[in-house]
Amino acid sequence: MAESNQKAINLALQGGGAHGAYAWGVLDKLIEDGRLSIRAMSATSAGSMNAVVMAHGFSCGGADGARAKLEEFWRTIAETGSRFSPIQAMPWDKWLEGFGLKPDVSPTYLAFEAMTHTFSPYQLNPMNFNPLRDVLEKVVDFDHLRQCKITTRLFISATNVRSGKIKVFENEDLSADVVLASACLPYIFQAVEIGGEAYWDGGFMGNPAIYPLIYQGASRDVVIVHINPIERTELPRTAPEIYDRINEISFNSSLMREMRAIAFVARLVTEGSLDAKRYKRMLIHSIRNDAEMARLGVASKMMPNWDMISHLKEVGRASAEEWLAAHYDKVGKRSSIDVAKTFL
Repeated sequence: MAESNQKAINLALQGGGAHGAYAWGVLDKLIEDGRLSIRAMSATSAGSMNAVVMAHGFSCGGADGARAKLEEFWRTIAETGSRFSPIQAMPWDKWLEGFGLKPDVSPTYLAFEAMTHTFSPYQLNPMNFNPLRDVLEKVVDFDHLRQCKITTRLFISATNVRSGKIKVFENEDLSADVVLASACLPYIFQAVEIGGEAYWDGGFMGNPAIYPLIYQGASRDVVIVHINPIERTELPRTAPEIYDRINEISFNSSLMREMRAIAFVARLVTEGSLDAKRYKRMLIHSIRNDAEMARLGVASKMMPNWDMISHLKEVGRASAEEWLAAHYDKVGKRSSIDVAKTFL
């Protein structure tokens, strides 16, 4: 239950590899602020990792435990990435400040991209090694997370490879395999087998899925934490820029469709065409920094060095602080974005 001085919300956390550190910053600030009670989280890929780590921390040590677990997770990611990143990371300052080439056009990345588009992970990684498994199992006690009655409600999305449908795993299903399935990029990792079914990254069908929060969330307010830029001001012209934009559009497409449906239902409720007692009018909020995230190419999602991670955390904290200052009073009353204008 939320404390009397807290407002209840649901969180929707997008995926985005190492860029998920931006969401870490957002979560860290929201928890520190203390005025919001997070009732449920729907998440995909890196968002799933943030969600399970945060939920586990909350269930063990409250707000301080959640913040500490997120810090532990991202520090471990940085340490692991320095040893096992599939791409040799370039120094952060060289490309953050615009000196030289972005990682997306470095010879190392181009070679990596050529290999993963020529050979499958079944050929390149026949032993199916995934360093993220060790990180998750070190930081999260999944047995505790499945059984704990006070854990935040979680909805973790993955894509069923054979059916092409979304699969939403809930608390009682949680395991390292579930989170790895939600983050399984098919050109890097072998499909994750769970219960006889094969799964790829949830971002293909739900990044993240909003409908579980509509039907099972304990609040009408949904705060979406964006990782992939919705808009870019400049037309992509180079091959890497085009690839980046295709990636962003693809991984935003499912969210855009759900937002259109939410806007349509809200309009029908307002017009009286739908029974307001049977259909929820969702209140949608958005925390994003398209300008900052657009500066980072897709390659940097696979370069989890600590300088970039800590920078994105601070950017995320600043975004959350700005959102709280501008929109906290709207929570529980109305949406803080124009859903139709933003997503239609």
